[in-house]
Amino acid sequence: MQQNSTATEFILLGLTQDPERQKMVFVIVFIFYVGTLVGNLLIIVTIKSSWTLGSPMYFFLFYLSLADSCFSTSTAPRLIVDALSAKKIISYSECMTQVFALHFFGCMEVFVLILMAVDRYVAICKPLHYPTIMSRQVCIILITLAWIGSFMHSMAQIIPALRLPFCGPNLIDRYCCDLQPLLKLACMDTYAINLLWVTNSGAICSSSFVILMTSYILILHSLQNHSAEARKKALSTCTSHVIVVVLTFGPCVFIYTRPPTTFPMDKMVAVFYTIGTPFLNPIIYTLRNAEVKNAMRKLWHVKITSENKR
Repeated sequence: MQQNSTATEFILLGLTQDPERQKMVFVIVFIFYVGTLVGNLLIIVTIKSSWTLGSPMYFFLFYLSLADSCFSTSTAPRLIVDALSAKKIISYSECMTQVFALHFFGCMEVFVLILMAVDRYVAICKPLHYPTIMSRQVCIILITLAWIGSFMHSMAQIIPALRLPFCGPNLIDRYCCDLQPLLKLACMDTYAINLLWVTNSGAICSSSFVILMTSYILILHSLQNHSAEARKKALSTCTSHVIVVVLTFGPCVFIYTRPPTTFPMDKMVAVFYTIGTPFLNPIIYTLRNAEVKNAMRKLWHVKITSENKR
Protein backbone atom coordinates (compact mmCIF):
# COMPACT_ATOMS: atom_id res chain seq x y z
CA MET A 1 0.00 0.00 0.00
CA GLN A 2 1.32 3.43 -0.94
CA GLN A 3 1.90 6.04 1.71
CA ASN A 4 -0.50 9.00 1.83
CA SER A 5 2.03 11.48 3.17
CA THR A 6 4.48 14.18 2.21
CA ALA A 7 6.71 13.26 5.17
CA THR A 8 9.82 11.24 4.34
CA GLU A 9 11.24 11.15 7.86
CA PHE A 10 10.47 11.87 11.50
CA ILE A 11 12.62 13.19 14.34
CA LEU A 12 12.43 11.25 17.61
CA LEU A 13 12.95 13.35 20.72
CA GLY A 14 13.93 10.26 22.72
CA LEU A 15 13.83 9.87 26.49
CA THR A 16 15.93 12.95 27.27
CA GLN A 17 17.80 15.81 25.61
CA ASP A 18 20.51 15.95 28.29
CA PRO A 19 23.82 14.50 26.90
CA GLU A 20 24.83 13.04 30.25
CA ARG A 21 21.47 11.37 30.75
CA GLN A 22 21.62 10.06 27.19
CA LYS A 23 24.83 8.22 28.09
CA MET A 24 23.06 6.70 31.08
CA VAL A 25 20.17 5.66 28.81
CA PHE A 26 22.65 4.03 26.44
CA VAL A 27 24.30 1.98 29.22
CA ILE A 28 21.05 0.94 30.94
CA VAL A 29 19.16 0.01 27.75
CA PHE A 30 22.20 -1.81 26.34
CA ILE A 31 22.49 -3.94 29.50
CA PHE A 32 18.76 -4.69 29.52
CA TYR A 33 18.69 -5.54 25.81
CA VAL A 34 21.70 -7.87 26.00
CA GLY A 35 20.18 -9.46 29.11
CA THR A 36 16.88 -9.92 27.27
CA LEU A 37 18.53 -11.63 24.30
CA VAL A 38 20.79 -13.84 26.45
CA GLY A 39 18.01 -14.84 28.86
CA ASN A 40 15.42 -15.62 26.22
CA LEU A 41 17.94 -17.33 23.94
CA LEU A 42 19.02 -19.49 26.88
CA ILE A 43 15.40 -20.57 27.43
CA ILE A 44 14.91 -21.25 23.70
CA VAL A 45 18.07 -23.38 23.45
CA THR A 46 17.31 -25.22 26.71
CA ILE A 47 13.75 -26.13 25.66
CA LYS A 48 14.89 -27.27 22.21
CA SER A 49 17.78 -29.32 23.62
CA SER A 50 16.10 -30.94 26.63
CA TRP A 51 13.78 -33.94 26.27
CA THR A 52 12.44 -33.30 29.80
CA LEU A 53 10.88 -29.99 28.66
CA GLY A 54 8.59 -31.47 26.02
CA SER A 55 5.25 -30.58 27.65
CA PRO A 56 2.87 -28.01 26.12
CA MET A 57 3.76 -25.46 28.81
CA TYR A 58 7.37 -25.37 27.59
CA PHE A 59 6.26 -25.48 23.98
CA PHE A 60 4.42 -22.21 24.58
CA LEU A 61 7.24 -20.81 26.75
CA PHE A 62 9.56 -21.31 23.76
CA TYR A 63 7.35 -19.03 21.64
CA LEU A 64 6.93 -16.51 24.47
CA SER A 65 10.73 -16.19 24.69
CA LEU A 66 10.91 -15.83 20.90
CA ALA A 67 8.21 -13.14 20.90
CA ASP A 68 9.91 -11.34 23.81
CA SER A 69 13.24 -11.24 21.96
CA CYS A 70 11.66 -9.90 18.77
CA PHE A 71 9.44 -7.44 20.67
CA SER A 72 12.44 -5.93 22.45
CA THR A 73 14.44 -5.88 19.20
CA SER A 74 11.73 -3.78 17.55
CA THR A 75 12.63 -0.80 19.79
CA ALA A 76 15.80 -1.35 21.87
CA PRO A 77 18.51 -1.24 19.12
CA ARG A 78 17.10 2.02 17.80
CA LEU A 79 17.00 3.52 21.30
CA ILE A 80 20.61 2.44 21.94
CA VAL A 81 21.88 4.01 18.71
CA ASP A 82 19.83 7.20 19.19
CA ALA A 83 21.18 7.65 22.73
CA LEU A 84 24.54 8.45 21.15
CA SER A 85 23.18 10.45 18.21
CA ALA A 86 22.81 14.22 18.13
CA LYS A 87 19.78 14.04 15.82
CA LYS A 88 17.45 11.07 16.05
CA ILE A 89 16.03 10.77 12.53
CA ILE A 90 13.88 7.82 11.48
CA SER A 91 12.63 7.37 7.91
CA TYR A 92 8.94 7.04 7.12
CA SER A 93 9.28 3.41 6.01
CA GLU A 94 11.36 2.47 9.08
CA CYS A 95 8.82 4.18 11.32
CA MET A 96 5.93 2.20 9.82
CA THR A 97 7.93 -1.02 10.00
CA GLN A 98 8.57 -0.37 13.68
CA VAL A 99 4.87 0.21 14.33
CA PHE A 100 4.01 -3.07 12.60
CA ALA A 101 6.70 -5.06 14.46
CA LEU A 102 5.78 -3.52 17.81
CA HIS A 103 2.15 -4.56 17.51
CA PHE A 104 2.83 -7.90 15.81
CA PHE A 105 5.18 -9.26 18.48
CA GLY A 106 3.36 -7.49 21.33
CA CYS A 107 0.10 -9.15 20.27
CA MET A 108 1.92 -12.48 19.93
CA GLU A 109 3.04 -12.16 23.56
CA VAL A 110 -0.56 -11.63 24.62
CA PHE A 111 -1.87 -14.65 22.69
CA VAL A 112 0.91 -16.93 23.97
CA LEU A 113 0.19 -15.91 27.57
CA ILE A 114 -3.47 -16.84 26.97
CA LEU A 115 -2.43 -20.23 25.58
CA MET A 116 -0.19 -20.81 28.61
CA ALA A 117 -3.12 -20.01 30.91
CA VAL A 118 -5.36 -22.43 28.98
CA ASP A 119 -2.67 -25.10 29.25
CA ARG A 120 -2.41 -24.66 33.04
CA TYR A 121 -6.21 -24.69 33.39
CA VAL A 122 -6.56 -27.97 31.50
CA ALA A 123 -3.56 -29.54 33.28
CA ILE A 124 -4.87 -28.72 36.76
CA CYS A 125 -8.66 -28.80 36.32
CA LYS A 126 -8.95 -31.65 33.79
CA PRO A 127 -5.82 -33.76 34.32
CA LEU A 128 -7.29 -37.00 32.90
CA HIS A 129 -8.14 -35.34 29.58
CA TYR A 130 -4.97 -33.22 29.43
CA PRO A 131 -2.94 -35.44 27.04
CA THR A 132 -5.84 -35.50 24.57
CA ILE A 133 -6.90 -31.86 24.79
CA MET A 134 -3.36 -30.43 24.71
CA SER A 135 -1.81 -32.84 22.22
CA ARG A 136 1.16 -31.77 20.12
CA GLN A 137 -1.04 -31.30 17.07
CA VAL A 138 -3.48 -29.10 19.00
CA CYS A 139 -0.59 -26.98 20.36
CA ILE A 140 0.79 -26.44 16.84
CA ILE A 141 -2.66 -25.40 15.59
CA LEU A 142 -3.09 -22.99 18.52
CA ILE A 143 0.31 -21.35 18.06
CA THR A 144 -0.33 -21.03 14.31
CA LEU A 145 -3.62 -19.28 15.05
CA ALA A 146 -1.74 -16.97 17.44
CA TRP A 147 0.69 -15.98 14.64
CA ILE A 148 -2.22 -15.40 12.24
CA GLY A 149 -4.16 -13.38 14.83
CA SER A 150 -1.10 -11.23 15.56
CA PHE A 151 -0.61 -10.56 11.85
CA MET A 152 -4.28 -9.56 11.42
CA HIS A 153 -4.08 -7.24 14.44
CA SER A 154 -0.94 -5.56 13.10
CA MET A 155 -2.44 -5.12 9.65
CA ALA A 156 -5.52 -3.52 11.21
CA GLN A 157 -3.17 -1.04 12.90
CA ILE A 158 -0.74 -0.31 10.09
CA ILE A 159 -3.18 0.11 7.18
CA PRO A 160 -4.88 3.22 8.68
CA ALA A 161 -1.44 4.53 9.70
CA LEU A 162 -0.24 4.34 6.11
CA ARG A 163 -3.20 6.47 5.03
CA LEU A 164 -2.46 9.28 7.47
CA PRO A 165 -1.35 12.54 5.78
CA PHE A 166 1.64 14.21 7.47
CA CYS A 167 2.14 17.76 6.24
CA GLY A 168 3.22 19.67 9.33
CA PRO A 169 5.81 19.20 12.10
CA ASN A 170 7.59 15.86 12.12
CA LEU A 171 8.73 15.78 15.77
CA ILE A 172 7.72 12.66 17.73
CA ASP A 173 8.04 13.08 21.50
CA ARG A 174 8.88 9.40 22.02
CA TYR A 175 11.87 7.10 21.58
CA CYS A 176 10.05 4.98 18.97
CA CYS A 177 7.22 5.23 16.48
CA ASP A 178 3.77 4.27 17.72
CA LEU A 179 0.20 5.03 16.80
CA GLN A 180 -0.72 7.72 19.33
CA PRO A 181 2.25 10.03 18.56
CA LEU A 182 1.59 9.65 14.82
CA LEU A 183 -2.03 10.69 15.28
CA LYS A 184 -0.89 14.01 16.77
CA LEU A 185 1.15 14.77 13.64
CA ALA A 186 -1.56 13.90 11.11
CA CYS A 187 -3.16 16.88 9.36
CA MET A 188 -6.72 15.48 9.35
CA ASP A 189 -9.52 14.61 11.75
CA THR A 190 -8.24 11.45 13.46
CA TYR A 191 -11.21 10.76 15.76
CA ALA A 192 -12.48 7.75 13.80
CA ILE A 193 -9.01 6.23 13.36
CA ASN A 194 -8.18 6.71 17.03
CA LEU A 195 -11.48 5.05 17.97
CA LEU A 196 -10.57 2.10 15.72
CA TRP A 197 -7.10 1.78 17.23
CA VAL A 198 -8.31 2.07 20.83
CA THR A 199 -11.05 -0.46 20.13
CA ASN A 200 -8.59 -2.87 18.50
CA SER A 201 -5.64 -2.68 20.89
CA GLY A 202 -7.71 -1.78 23.95
CA ALA A 203 -10.13 -4.65 23.41
CA ILE A 204 -7.28 -7.15 23.00
CA CYS A 205 -5.48 -5.90 26.14
CA SER A 206 -8.55 -5.61 28.37
CA SER A 207 -10.37 -8.78 27.29
CA SER A 208 -7.19 -10.84 27.38
CA PHE A 209 -6.37 -9.60 30.88
CA VAL A 210 -9.88 -10.50 32.09
CA ILE A 211 -9.68 -13.96 30.47
CA LEU A 212 -6.27 -14.63 31.99
CA MET A 213 -7.15 -13.52 35.50
CA THR A 214 -10.43 -15.47 35.36
CA SER A 215 -8.61 -18.63 34.30
CA TYR A 216 -6.11 -18.34 37.17
CA ILE A 217 -8.91 -17.69 39.68
CA LEU A 218 -10.62 -20.88 38.46
CA ILE A 219 -7.32 -22.74 38.78
CA LEU A 220 -6.83 -21.51 42.36
CA HIS A 221 -10.39 -22.52 43.22
CA SER A 222 -9.90 -26.03 41.81
CA LEU A 223 -6.70 -26.55 43.86
CA GLN A 224 -8.80 -27.08 46.98
CA ASN A 225 -9.37 -30.67 45.84
CA HIS A 226 -5.66 -31.42 45.29
CA SER A 227 -2.98 -32.69 47.65
CA ALA A 228 -0.67 -30.27 49.47
CA GLU A 229 2.27 -31.16 47.23
CA ALA A 230 0.22 -30.75 44.05
CA ARG A 231 -1.07 -27.39 45.31
CA LYS A 232 2.46 -26.20 46.03
CA LYS A 233 3.72 -27.15 42.55
CA ALA A 234 0.70 -25.63 40.78
CA LEU A 235 0.91 -22.43 42.82
CA SER A 236 4.61 -22.05 42.03
CA THR A 237 3.96 -22.35 38.29
CA CYS A 238 0.85 -20.17 38.27
CA THR A 239 2.49 -17.47 40.40
CA SER A 240 5.18 -17.02 37.73
CA HIS A 241 2.50 -16.76 35.06
CA VAL A 242 0.42 -14.24 37.03
CA ILE A 243 3.48 -12.03 37.68
CA VAL A 244 4.26 -11.97 33.94
CA VAL A 245 0.61 -11.25 33.10
CA VAL A 246 0.47 -8.27 35.48
CA LEU A 247 3.82 -6.89 34.26
CA THR A 248 2.70 -7.21 30.62
CA PHE A 249 -0.89 -6.06 30.81
CA GLY A 250 -0.51 -3.22 33.30
CA PRO A 251 1.45 -0.99 30.87
CA CYS A 252 -0.48 -2.35 27.88
CA VAL A 253 -3.86 -1.32 29.31
CA PHE A 254 -2.43 2.07 30.42
CA ILE A 255 -1.07 2.87 26.94
CA TYR A 256 -3.74 1.50 24.60
CA THR A 257 -7.10 1.85 26.37
CA ARG A 258 -7.34 5.62 26.70
CA PRO A 259 -7.96 8.68 24.47
CA PRO A 260 -4.94 10.31 22.75
CA THR A 261 -3.81 12.27 25.80
CA THR A 262 -0.24 12.65 27.05
CA PHE A 263 0.93 11.99 30.60
CA PRO A 264 4.41 12.71 32.05
CA MET A 265 4.91 9.00 32.82
CA ASP A 266 4.10 7.80 29.28
CA LYS A 267 7.72 7.36 28.22
CA MET A 268 8.71 5.44 31.35
CA VAL A 269 5.70 3.15 31.08
CA ALA A 270 6.51 2.51 27.41
CA VAL A 271 10.16 1.73 28.26
CA PHE A 272 9.11 -0.73 30.95
CA TYR A 273 6.61 -2.36 28.56
CA THR A 274 8.95 -2.71 25.57
CA ILE A 275 12.31 -3.27 27.31
CA GLY A 276 11.75 -4.06 31.00
CA THR A 277 9.12 -6.80 30.67
CA PRO A 278 10.98 -8.88 28.01
CA PHE A 279 14.05 -8.68 30.27
CA LEU A 280 12.17 -9.83 33.39
CA ASN A 281 10.18 -12.68 31.80
CA PRO A 282 13.07 -15.17 31.45
CA ILE A 283 14.30 -14.32 34.96
CA ILE A 284 10.86 -14.98 36.45
CA TYR A 285 10.36 -18.24 34.57
CA THR A 286 13.82 -19.64 35.35
CA LEU A 287 14.10 -18.57 39.00
CA ARG A 288 10.69 -20.01 39.90
CA ASN A 289 10.83 -23.14 37.75
CA ALA A 290 12.93 -26.07 39.01
CA GLU A 291 12.52 -28.05 35.78
CA VAL A 292 13.94 -25.25 33.63
CA LYS A 293 16.83 -24.66 36.05
CA ASN A 294 17.69 -28.38 36.16
CA ALA A 295 17.51 -28.64 32.35
CA MET A 296 19.84 -25.64 32.02
CA ARG A 297 22.33 -27.17 34.45
CA LYS A 298 22.32 -30.46 32.56
CA LEU A 299 22.67 -28.70 29.21
CA TRP A 300 25.69 -26.65 30.28
CA HIS A 301 27.20 -29.60 32.18
CA VAL A 302 27.07 -31.68 28.99
CA LYS A 303 28.61 -28.85 26.95
CA ILE A 304 31.41 -28.23 29.47
CA THR A 305 32.13 -31.96 29.71
CA SER A 306 32.29 -32.35 25.92
CA GLU A 307 34.61 -29.31 25.69
CA ASN A 308 36.93 -30.75 28.33
CA LYS A 309 37.12 -34.09 26.52
CA ARG A 310 38.35 -32.28 23.41
